[in-house]
Amino acid sequence: MTQKKIFEFGGYIAAILLVAFGIGSIAMSYNGRNEVRTDIKREYIVGSEDMSPAAIKKEVQQANLPAEITGQLPTCDVAGKAINSGERAKCFASYMRIHTFEATGGKTYSQMGRYMTKDGKDTNDATLAATDPKTGKPVENGLRNLGVTETALSNALNTSFFAEQVAMFGLVVGFALLLAGIGFGILAFTAFRWLPAREAKTAKAAVGAAQTV
Repeated sequence: MTQKKIFEFGGYIAAILLVAFGIGSIAMSYNGRNEVRTDIKREYIVGSEDMSPAAIKKEVQQANLPAEITGQLPTCDVAGKAINSGERAKCFASYMRIHTFEATGGKTYSQMGRYMTKDGKDTNDATLAATDPKTGKPVENGLRNLGVTETALSNALNTSFFAEQVAMFGLVVGFALLLAGIGFGILAFTAFRWLPAREAKTAKAAVGAAQTV
């Protein structure tokens, strides 16, 4: 096999591999995107009526939350909408965070104590906490538990958004590989087949014209 043939077949093999990887990437990314959306849909989450920019702004003003929270309110709208995509899941999570701040007075779970004292204040000192008469254990801070739960759920929803974005990136990469493979195949064919054949035909025509003169 000549060096020309080696380069030609090498170009075809590279093209086939790129096309194969492109198709594989597209298929995997499409399946991943569908799986993310299926997992979200089966939770049957629906945005509450106050999950719109105008409604949440009014609630926050009534709750007198700090400026660092009121200045970063969600701009998306999922009021009354089914949460069936990563984008909507992220939006829903952002409203959940604001709802939690409304309950905690703008505090995150890490800013609150684990227990409640007899006078209704939070503390991390179990010896200062009120005691549950039924269990004899320190009374837990329900608002802090609410914050912990909200953080866990928000992280799960935001993860679905990230996973969907990764799947979309995989689709883009897959199409890029597919196009690159097709282009590589065309380039190999043009360089090693079409151009040499055209040059040979042109040369043959020139020779024929010279002989007739």
